[in-house]
Amino acid sequence: MSSNSFGNLFRITTWGESHGKAIGVIIDGCPAGLELSENDINTALAQRAPGKTPYTSPRKEKDIAEIYSGVFEGKTTGAPIAIIIMNQDTDSSRYEPIKHLLRPGHANYTYQKKYGCFDHRGGGRASGRETACRVAAGAVAGKLLACKGIQVVAYLKSIDTIEMDPVVKPRDDAGLVFCPDKDAADKMMRAINKAKAEGDSLGGVVEFIVHNVPAGLGDPVYEKLEANLARAMLSIPATKGFEIGEGFHAARMRGSQHNDLFTNDGHPTTSNHAGGTLGGITTGMPLIGRVAFKPTSSIKKPQATLDDQGNPQTLVLPEGSRHDPCVAIRAVPVVSAMCSLVLADALLMNQCATVEHLR
Repeated sequence: MSSNSFGNLFRITTWGESHGKAIGVIIDGCPAGLELSENDINTALAQRAPGKTPYTSPRKEKDIAEIYSGVFEGKTTGAPIAIIIMNQDTDSSRYEPIKHLLRPGHANYTYQKKYGCFDHRGGGRASGRETACRVAAGAVAGKLLACKGIQVVAYLKSIDTIEMDPVVKPRDDAGLVFCPDKDAADKMMRAINKAKAEGDSLGGVVEFIVHNVPAGLGDPVYEKLEANLARAMLSIPATKGFEIGEGFHAARMRGSQHNDLFTNDGHPTTSNHAGGTLGGITTGMPLIGRVAFKPTSSIKKPQATLDDQGNPQTLVLPEGSRHDPCVAIRAVPVVSAMCSLVLADALLMNQCATVEHLR
């Protein structure tokens, strides 16, 4: 398995499994002199931690990160930054009764086909547990972006068929990051509770907005910023779609409607249908995109399936199984982290664009 790294100059490599001793990330390419503490990372990790509300998995992981290298006297040294997070609340016994069953919506079938083995304990490497490493790395990337005044905001835009107004300021309700007003947030929570009571799950859409993005980030052709954002977002477990700007709605618009007209009134363009990029390079307008998450695959309803010998079986999750009724909720800080990682890498890559950037 050789695909565990992401980024060019600001590069991360994550490791570990859901029920292993620990998970972690190595960050290579972070410039020296950046102020960084374990508290910076743990604050970010607390936003994705399970067990805080009835809308997420009851697994109790405090997600306390420890920095093992790359930081001295509160600042990065330029050496690789090693971050380790110990796994604490692991109970593999619940997976024993179903370890020979193909779990619908899960990766055990494809992993078996590719590698000839699969760690059934919580999904092993395919588990959403791995995203804690991304959030830890994203906290470092966020500190780097802050040096340039770049701010990444992500929030839960919609669940089920509820449409939200993208201009409403995000709010924090019961530990969940929602975009809309209280009434809409309450609708979301009621929808989650209804699906949970029925032994089912829901999908959702997470939107991100990046403010104070300088023009010129991203490279043409194969390193377009939106292409790297798409790659980053679709690498998150349970993702099924990505769009930037008007996204798929742009296919239903005319050029006269979609074109962002240039202006000199303090903003590059009069509108932002493109979502902040042209030709794969940032325009200086806010970056706006959305990520679609499928419904959680693990549900309490019985499901027809096969065992690993091809025999028909019925999958019923063991009593006490712990899963998110809507994975999009805890995906919010993961989307923010992946966005930060892409932008931090692009920021460093941009230093190589012209001689002027080197002066």
